[in-house]
Amino acid sequence: MPKNPNDVVKDLKAGKFSPVYFLDGEEPYYIDLITKIIEETAIPEHERGFNQLVIYGKDANMGVVLNNARKFPMMAERQLVVVKEAQSLPDWGNEGIPELLIKYIENPLPSTILVFAYKYKKIDGKTSLGKALNKYAVYVRSEKVPDYKMNEWVELYIKGTGHQIDPKAAALLADSIGNNLEVMTNEIGKMLINFKEPTQITVDHISKYVGINKDYNNFELLKAIGFKNAYKANQIIQYFSQNPKNHPVIPLFSLIYFYFRQLALIHENKAQTNDQVASILKMNPFIAREYLAVSRNYNLGKIIEVFKHIREADLRYKGVESGSMSDAEILRDLVYKILH
Repeated sequence: MPKNPNDVVKDLKAGKFSPVYFLDGEEPYYIDLITKIIEETAIPEHERGFNQLVIYGKDANMGVVLNNARKFPMMAERQLVVVKEAQSLPDWGNEGIPELLIKYIENPLPSTILVFAYKYKKIDGKTSLGKALNKYAVYVRSEKVPDYKMNEWVELYIKGTGHQIDPKAAALLADSIGNNLEVMTNEIGKMLINFKEPTQITVDHISKYVGINKDYNNFELLKAIGFKNAYKANQIIQYFSQNPKNHPVIPLFSLIYFYFRQLALIHENKAQTNDQVASILKMNPFIAREYLAVSRNYNLGKIIEVFKHIREADLRYKGVESGSMSDAEILRDLVYKILH
């Protein structure tokens, strides 16, 4: 079974290295993070000239990679060979290549650290290579974090930096930035450099340092829709229309759909308490309280209608029966139909 990326990061920061790392998956963040930590810490800086090699997949083949991995370090304890964009090695599909790699990882050179950064794809765990990676290598699968888990991810990430964050502030970041971990960590990093001491991050901090307007954002639009505050919803849509590049409608359609899918789950599971909602939706009870209240504004029949309206809005955005409607007008029409 693939290793947890955070556990691998912890081991690396403690100076625990292994002969072979294979990093795959659709989320590049952990692949890049683990590769960077290894590059910056495995080999002392003064030894890197002769003992640290970066190979790009499209410029090499498996034979070149393994020949370099079998070399001994020059006047050093070990060498590092990193294969970036490993998914682009041209001979992955050639007969005998998986077996060639398996033969190496079953008996790697102890003085070499070999890293494969295999982005946006996955090795089939049922193949002989997949089984060998699980058994003999440090095998990490970097999966996309589902949208519904991003609040928790943000809270844990910030906790790992020595700070804390209010649930509402975490939700604002998650709803506004989404599950692109590289963008998320960059924005959090720019914010945290302003705090010299451990800090409880609030919505005001997000507004000030990340630049997400605390009154006019995706989170507040969903809240306005949920509580049927038409005036507030239209204010936010008007704000979005003035900044269309920063507020594209397609991600908003997805957010609204997901929001009402969560409300549907509350009804389908007949949840009556905050704790029940938190358990069903896998969210902080503080946020669950709001979802429970909103669920009383939309019964299951209305939610099904909302899904229909979202599909219609999506088609209009794609040019089906849209006439000359702007993106903001399509969004405004969708929200009107949801609220009435």
